[in-house]
Parts: sequence; C-alpha cells; structure tokens
Amino acid sequence: MQEFKGVFPAIITPMDEYGELNENAFRTVMEFNIKAGVQGFWVAGGTGESILLTDEENMKVAEIAADQNQGRVKNIMHVGASTTRRAAMLAENAAKMGVEAICAVPPFFYSVSDDAIVEHYRVVGAAAGLPLFAYNLPPSTGVEITPELMAKIQDRVPEISGLKHSAMDFSHIRDFYNMGLNCLTGNGDLMLSGLATGATGCVDGPLCAAPELWVEIWNAYNDGDWNRAVAVQHRAALLYPVVTKYGYIGSIKAIVSERLGIECGDARPPQLPLTLEQKAYIRREIELLQLAPVKI
Repeated sequence: MQEFKGVFPAIITPMDEYGELNENAFRTVMEFNIKAGVQGFWVAGGTGESILLTDEENMKVAEIAADQNQGRVKNIMHVGASTTRRAAMLAENAAKMGVEAICAVPPFFYSVSDDAIVEHYRVVGAAAGLPLFAYNLPPSTGVEITPELMAKIQDRVPEISGLKHSAMDFSHIRDFYNMGLNCLTGNGDLMLSGLATGATGCVDGPLCAAPELWVEIWNAYNDGDWNRAVAVQHRAALLYPVVTKYGYIGSIKAIVSERLGIECGDARPPQLPLTLEQKAYIRREIELLQLAPVKI
C-alpha cells in the first residue's frame, strides 16, 4: 500500500468575478502550497465546493491540478457524487488526467445499506484503478464510516488506501491505524493530536490559506521537537475562529486572495458572499496572526 503522509491542504476552487472557475488563480494557489512544503492536496473536496461544481468543472479541476503538479506531490481528487455512475465517471477521468489518488464521500441523501455503500466504493475504485480514500464526513452525508464499515470496504475494495476522518469520534483514528490504513485527520486544529493517535497526516481547508504553519507542525513532530510542534499547533488553531465566523469557504478564499494578491472570488451560491465589513475583519485578523503577503 502506498503511504500518504503529511500535510494535504483541502484546496479551494477559485472563482472569477462571474462566478466561473479561475484557472490561473487555482494554479497560483497550488504553487504557493507546494513551495510551502506540503505533501499533497485534497482536490475538489468540501472546501473545493465539489458538489456545487458541474461534472465538467470537476473534470477540468482534475486536469489543471495534475498539470500544475507534474508529480511533485500527491493529488487526491474528490470524485464523490450523488450517483455511483457519476462518481465512477469522474473517477475514470481523474485517472486519465494523471492524479495520484482519488477520494469520495459515501452515497448521500438516500439511506442505503452497508452493502450498497461497499458496492458504491467497489465500482468507483475499479473505475480509476488508483489508491482510493473514503471521505468520512457524517455531518454532511448522514453516513458515518465506522471501523466496522471500513473493514467491509477494506475486504471488498482492493483499491482502498485509507480515509479522511472528519467524524466526531477521534478515538477511531487509532482503530484505522491498527487496520493498516492511511488515516488523514480532517481536524487541522488538532493535527498534532491526530498524529499522536496514529493519523498519517491532515486534510483541512485552513491549511490551504497558511500551509507554512502545518508544514512546521509536521516537521517539528517528525524531528521529535514536541515543544515546537505544540507551540505552532496552538498558533495554527487561532485561524479557525476567523474562518468560521462569517462563512468558512468564503473566508478561506478571502485569506488566500489577500495573502497572494489574487482574486479567488466568493463561495458559490447558495452560500452568501462576504460583505466588505466582513472582509475587513478578516484582513485585520490575518495581520494579527502575522500571516504575511506572499509573492509567487
């Protein structure tokens, strides 16, 4: 099994003034994160607004991400969709574009059995033939991938490599570790705790806006410098009240826009755009956090 370790920002999908995909900004955001030292990306996930993108846009994002990356880090492309057929189509496209792995939320909206969830992942995994990550996000999908369900997936889906664990039960990270899975914690404000419990890395949206903080946590942890790792984790956690106060995705886009001097646009409707006052608040807060402008 391939190892997926380290810092994997859940990258935003920048939009232009018309609310359409901003390819140049996307490439700039990727390059900023790669130069900061990240090990990979979680592409078009929740922070990347995948379920608000058209299939064509999701396919284009996979193409851009693979082209900009050129194999330097590991792109994990989200292909989750409301039907197995669509998810498999997006998975097949992602593989053709050249991403390193795929990920997918379980089937959502309709309540289905464990067997149906396993079959969904079997079809999606086979369509790509790449390492596959389950996306455990029960607040959004209504489905929790417990260790028991994950064991069924692991037994019948040969491509399964791990999961992003964004469920409430933190102790399951240890269970997934004992199952030999790459478990990427979805809680960036607790990345260090996750690593100590058995997580192989972290996926979260704020990492995209300040990757240098989480790269430093990762490096300090691997250097055995626990005091430095704790100090930086405390600093990184201060970003969370900022991005959750007015609108998670819009706030992350605003921070990235401010730091890189580019236009990443608003969150796509039905999310509301940030007001000028809210953007002013974010600018003040990132100055207080000493997140300086970056030239790419």
